[in-house]
Amino acid sequence: MLDVIIIGAGPCGLSAAIECRRKGLSCLIVEKHFIVHSIFLYPTGMQFFSTAQLLEIGEVPFTSPYDKPYRHEALVYYRRAAEQHKLDIAPYEEALAVERLEGGGFAVHTRNKRGDELRREAAHVVIATGYFDQPNLIGIPGEELPKVTHYFGEAHPYTGMKVAVIGGSNSAVDAALELLRVGASVDMVYRGASISDNIKPWVRPIFESMVQKGLITLHLESRVTEIAEDKVIVTSANGGVLELDNDFVLALTGFRPSRKLLVSAGVEMDDEMEKPKFDPATMQSNIPGLYVAGVIASGRNANEVFIDTGRGHGKLIAEHICSSK
Repeated sequence: MLDVIIIGAGPCGLSAAIECRRKGLSCLIVEKHFIVHSIFLYPTGMQFFSTAQLLEIGEVPFTSPYDKPYRHEALVYYRRAAEQHKLDIAPYEEALAVERLEGGGFAVHTRNKRGDELRREAAHVVIATGYFDQPNLIGIPGEELPKVTHYFGEAHPYTGMKVAVIGGSNSAVDAALELLRVGASVDMVYRGASISDNIKPWVRPIFESMVQKGLITLHLESRVTEIAEDKVIVTSANGGVLELDNDFVLALTGFRPSRKLLVSAGVEMDDEMEKPKFDPATMQSNIPGLYVAGVIASGRNANEVFIDTGRGHGKLIAEHICSSK
């Protein structure tokens, strides 16, 4: 039986594995996709809000020529950190359930890419799954159409197209600007009275300038209420209705963590915010030996935890495991 199984090979899961290895604990990471899959899903030209130093794990230096590093740099960095610490990772192996064993410890039931179902046992389990697998659905007619996506990779496929961007966060603003560069016609629809206060400060003035020039049409206090093959229906807070010609919809409405593994293990949840119960000093849940790390520790607002804060969870976990032996 292993000392620790970590579910999720994102930055916080990798950090937890590094800290456990440093304490001499045997450790395996089980990952549904591949290392730092969530970062891979970021837009290809995405620049982080945090500095390279704040994204570091395991005391592996993250060097970048930029004040804030880019997605492609982070992919290289986290691969290098995992290699340098010789982490044991089982990629393309999905954790299906976490079972508590009568004699103590846990069985993690998984399925690999060939469809084989496996059972792995460990004295402790750390759930460090991300949130990109579960977009926040709007729940409107037409959301299921092929023209609609909750992910934005790059602008090139939308060259010359009429695109509606739903949302007012950094991802929506970045996408709108990228779309503009490839000649797309951009309508941005957001329910708030203004775009998010958390827009990157070096991006906000550029975006606002494009709106003022009429190059991006911004619909505030508005919602997309229906999507059709050739149009979208936008309803404003005052009841006004617009029909916009449309080829594609980017519904950049955020994501939420999956709770199924926590529920399968019996972790208690805050019903209102869907937040697992845990001790912030140790990251241990109400189930002894079962820990949370990274964004899974947040509630419905996934922005409660970022890499620069979640990367510290692993140290708390490793120290607690060793102190309780």
